[in-house]
Amino acid sequence: MNERIDPAPATGVVPREVAQSMSGLDLLEGWLAGRFPPPPIQAVFDFRLVEAAHGRVVFSGTPDDRYFNPLGTVHGGYAATLLDSCMGCAVHSVLAPGQGYTTLEIKVNYVRAMTPQTGPVFAEGRVLHAGRQAATAEGFLRDAAGKLLAHGTTTCIVFTP
Repeated sequence: MNERIDPAPATGVVPREVAQSMSGLDLLEGWLAGRFPPPPIQAVFDFRLVEAAHGRVVFSGTPDDRYFNPLGTVHGGYAATLLDSCMGCAVHSVLAPGQGYTTLEIKVNYVRAMTPQTGPVFAEGRVLHAGRQAATAEGFLRDAAGKLLAHGTTTCIVFTP
């Protein structure tokens, strides 16, 4: 019997009861350790979580021509998605078991265009404030040489049981 081996990692969603039973940082560390499948959005945009700590996360990805806009550069939505992910997950990293969040608003500033020649990019998110009902974070998208490509801020609503 020939079994097909798929080289792409399987994606999935962590069951709600599992996610709510652990802190946000524990959940992120579970993704890093491979205990949970990566979320489907990571397969669509071909990026991944590479670091997680209390109040800080980093994602990496490599933009290519799949993300081109009509002008032949990488669509701003790619940068916005990476920034939304890193800033939101930075907020998630400070949440207690049972807490959740959602993005209320995001602001992105584009500094440099991305092309396939840009190579790998890194999106770092850091919490600025974590309150009972709202949290804010900042994010920076840089190329491998550290050049700033885009930066942003977010406000997230925190849900507590």
